[in-house]
Amino acid sequence: MRTLLACMTGFALDLLWGDPRWLYHPVRIIGAWISLLEKGCRAVCKDKKGQLLVAGGVLWLLVVAGAFLLSWLLLRAAEQVHPAAAFALESFWCYQLLACKSLREESGKVYQKLAEGNLPEARKAVSMIVGRDTERLTEEGVVKAAVETVAENTSDGVVAPLFYLIIGGAPLGFFYKAVNTMDSMIGYKDEKYRYLGRCAAKLDDFFNYIPARLSALLMIAGAFLLGMDGAGAWRIYRRDRKKHASPNAAQTEAVCAGALRIRLAGDAWYFGKLYKKEYIGDDIRPVETRDIVRAGRLLYMTAALAFVLFGGVKLSLLFYL
Repeated sequence: MRTLLACMTGFALDLLWGDPRWLYHPVRIIGAWISLLEKGCRAVCKDKKGQLLVAGGVLWLLVVAGAFLLSWLLLRAAEQVHPAAAFALESFWCYQLLACKSLREESGKVYQKLAEGNLPEARKAVSMIVGRDTERLTEEGVVKAAVETVAENTSDGVVAPLFYLIIGGAPLGFFYKAVNTMDSMIGYKDEKYRYLGRCAAKLDDFFNYIPARLSALLMIAGAFLLGMDGAGAWRIYRRDRKKHASPNAAQTEAVCAGALRIRLAGDAWYFGKLYKKEYIGDDIRPVETRDIVRAGRLLYMTAALAFVLFGGVKLSLLFYL
């Protein structure tokens, strides 16, 4: 019951405060740990592909196990002090591991710069939340990039962490966040990370498989509740959910494209190289700046539905098992 109450408190705090810049985020510690271990792996393995592949697995295990065990030990230590201390700590961590308000705020900055007619600043703002090159993006490209990252991170930044938090509390939440951070830092298919990051990429796909599909279904329900094109969201989801190199990324992107009745994805530049990508959705109407706001509304509705569903299932299990 404490875990469920801590998740409820953390969810409310995230919606209220988001991620203040002055507050040190635990993901930065995970990121620093990954960077340190990566340097060690490269120093030992040099450019030997087989060794880098093995080292990537060891790196993943050290990071993910470390994040889980450290948070578990600190939580147990807090319990020894007082149950209230453990509840406060777990609630705070649940709050930090969710990114609903911050995702909407960061995408909102992109919207604001576009509304002011400042495309260069909008490109800079969107570069803070996407991995692609943004220097040559048109206004439509900036909007699409913002909408796509809101759609994808509805799962990665909100629904998936909430899923693992409610199952296993803050330690399992840190486990997931470490998995996700590993993928975002080294899970690339370029020459630098093709071998060292392969384990991180594959296991991120594995641990996001169920949450991504739950996110998509909840987002479809959210589209209906918000008066968006729910039928279109379902249709495009069924048709385009596999149009991505990742088995998970297009799940929510397809729903969002259908709900907004726009076309997303397509070719994109990463690290100076053009990557060919399929389009997701139908070009029913032109992409417009307000689509960023609409994607944010869909994010919030999906998050609320996920909380009600996961919390309801957890509560039922607590009472009936």
